[in-house]
Amino acid sequence: MPLRLFHSSGDLMADRRFEFARDLQLKGDLPAAADLIEQAIELAPDFTSAWFTLGEIRQQLGERDKAIAAFRKACDCDPEDQHGAGLHLMRLGDAQMAEMPKAYVQALFDQYAPRFEHTLINDLDYRAPSLIFKAVVAARVADKKPALFKHAIDLGCGTGLAAAAFAKQVDHFIGIDLSTGMIKEARATELYAELEVADMIEGLRTKGDTSANLVVAADAFVYLSDLAPVLTEAQRVLVSGGVLAFTLETHDGSGIVLGEGLRYAHSAEYVRDAMAKAGLKLLTLEPASPRIENNEPVRGLVVVAEKT
Repeated sequence: MPLRLFHSSGDLMADRRFEFARDLQLKGDLPAAADLIEQAIELAPDFTSAWFTLGEIRQQLGERDKAIAAFRKACDCDPEDQHGAGLHLMRLGDAQMAEMPKAYVQALFDQYAPRFEHTLINDLDYRAPSLIFKAVVAARVADKKPALFKHAIDLGCGTGLAAAAFAKQVDHFIGIDLSTGMIKEARATELYAELEVADMIEGLRTKGDTSANLVVAADAFVYLSDLAPVLTEAQRVLVSGGVLAFTLETHDGSGIVLGEGLRYAHSAEYVRDAMAKAGLKLLTLEPASPRIENNEPVRGLVVVAEKT
């Protein structure tokens, strides 16, 4: 994953204490790290990065209440929550399930963009685009329809890996991503006719009714809790017979959970229900791991649906 987000406090001494604390945290000396972070906060009371890191350290120490207090303070210091402190509050049971802050997702992937593709392919055995491609082709063959699409939209397009997978099947690809860094990388591939910096749902809302034959989202819906808005918009923009295909992370329970990796996992039952409510015909819902994480396959789903 990307380098840790850091916002300077504006106080050189506080920043130095923070850096020393981070070194101690990484070495496992958590009590000493917490002490240094608190010294940094005394010097710079609105030091968001320090409050966030203190929350992490308190969480590592098993000090739930202190962790919650620190993460709350990080949110107070930065209402846009670029560090994602609110997600940790959800994980700690102090906040209800909610959507990820857009500023967090944008900051996360702006940092990650230059090495995103290399890390995914070489370190994480990333295969979401190929899973989607194979599932779409199989579904079209089963329906005796060609796997060729005139207009396609790639949601959360990243560096363009999904467009590369479908390059021979699509005439006109539009890529949408919240991260300007990712869009820059995608533009260099020359695989897209159009690229837009936008939230996935907002990007879809600018598209006309029945304007797309294919909508894909490779590992992008894991950053959405409620899938209803994006499914509704995808259904609207698809032509009759158009295809929606995506990957998700999943879990054994019901509904939606926020996993340890701070990505949402959706149950198969939830997906079936959401598809039906959006007016989409489910063609494929199969277990499939999109990548390796901590030397274990991430549990996932590959989903293909059609607008009837």
